[in-house]
Amino acid sequence: MRLTVQTDYALRILMALAACHPEHLSVSAMAERFNVSGNHLMKTAQTLIRNGFAVAVRGRGGGIRLARPASDIVVADVVRAVEPDFAIVECFQRAGCCFLPGCRLKSLLAEARSSFLATLAGETLEGLVAGSKVPLPGDSRSAAE
Repeated sequence: MRLTVQTDYALRILMALAACHPEHLSVSAMAERFNVSGNHLMKTAQTLIRNGFAVAVRGRGGGIRLARPASDIVVADVVRAVEPDFAIVECFQRAGCCFLPGCRLKSLLAEARSSFLATLAGETLEGLVAGSKVPLPGDSRSAAE
């Protein structure tokens, strides 16, 4: 299974925000630090705001910050909110198998998807950044420190 780039960006944004909570960060600074498109990161930030994971900080020097403590943000909830669907293979969108009657591939992959999401449900954003030194946008320290 492969997650979309937007989900990758969403998790990176939230991890950076968790590392500096309760402060806020600008999307442009994060885009520069992560070496990704500012437009794509802004779209992802808007998705996080719309789904209640982050809030916009308006005005000069604005940006975004976490909407709630990192300990209250479950990784699986973020992935579910950002991923467009979890149709791993085409048959997830059909009632039956177009190749073989009684094919078990769909049920096997559905079980694997459930296990994947259950693993993510056991971790919070706080757990992802706990004990880590996450280099923040604008931080003058090197990533090696």
